Amino acid sequence: MKNLIYPVPDPNFPFLGVHFTRMAKGGVEAGPNAVLAFKREGYRKSDINLKELMESLLWPGFQKVAKKYWRTGFGEMYRSFSKHAFTKALQKLIPEIREDDLVTGGAGVRAQACDRNGGLVDDFMILESTSAINVCNAPSPAATSSLAIGETVAALALKRL
Repeated sequence: MKNLIYPVPDPNFPFLGVHFTRMAKGGVEAGPNAVLAFKREGYRKSDINLKELMESLLWPGFQKVAKKYWRTGFGEMYRSFSKHAFTKALQKLIPEIREDDLVTGGAGVRAQACDRNGGLVDDFMILESTSAINVCNAPSPAATSSLAIGETVAALALKRL
């Protein structure tokens, strides 16, 4: 593979779906799945914090998103736990991919903000309080934008001095 391969995005969601990315050292990563993390800093499927999970599940905005997009959410969870299902999703982009080609990789956590009415926030959201500057939403391409986000947060912090 010599190029990045992305699906046509679903305009209902501020993320891309499964795709292929060439890495700097020559490998290729496939993914991601967008699934509910059971812990804010949960990088493994077994990472669970019941208090944090309940806060997410009880948030009125999440409940509305879950009700509206439950099929999509269950599909993402299923692909996250089933290598066969994940492979089938990748085969829509590269039919020759086989389960044996895939090696489990690392996980990342990206917060996806939703408002109280169940709307997915599809832009950057930086909120200030008297004691903190919070990056509450950093949608794709958050990593690409990380330096600009840092400059924005630094400028906000400098205004406080």
